[in-house]
Amino acid sequence: MTEQTDASQVREVRGQSELALAPPPGLMRTIEIIDSISIWSGKIVAWTILPMVASLVYEVICRYFFNAPTVWASDFSTILYGAFFMLGSAYTLQRQQHIRTDFLYANWSTRTKGIVDSVLYITLYFPGMGIFLWLSWTYALRSTMLQERIISSPWMPYIWPLKLCIPAAVLLLMIQGVSELIKSLYAARTGLELREEVEGVET
Repeated sequence: MTEQTDASQVREVRGQSELALAPPPGLMRTIEIIDSISIWSGKIVAWTILPMVASLVYEVICRYFFNAPTVWASDFSTILYGAFFMLGSAYTLQRQQHIRTDFLYANWSTRTKGIVDSVLYITLYFPGMGIFLWLSWTYALRSTMLQERIISSPWMPYIWPLKLCIPAAVLLLMIQGVSELIKSLYAARTGLELREEVEGVET
């Protein structure tokens, strides 16, 4: 009887501890919304791989089979690749695929990872991204007002749409950074990994 009572008390204490550590529903909802923005923006941007590859294939066929290279395919694929690379960065952050020093990071406890990540997001990430957003917006706005083109190319395509992708990518990164900071603060406070709970958002 005593053993059953002790086991019941242990389960009750454990349940209370888990309940105390459980993230508030509003917090989880915030993370899910932000992660969804990054996931869907990444999926939409991923479709640019098709016209990018198509333009390269078209250029190869024209150049090597018909001896008639185009003046636009190389510029077109480069512009699309630039947009693909920049606008997909927030999705990459959400999936934790950016390069980090894993030989150190992988051996840390969840709480230590959370503390280090939280400090770095607050002291370096957001201030740096804020400055970058301001500078890139000024840069892109000037290019847009001038209707800037690539003058080194015989095709002379407009380059300002690509430059607008820079502040857009930074803004997406800052939005996703809010989600990552929340996850890091939760890990620092509880020693638990919140990322696993929201991993299913993509599917």
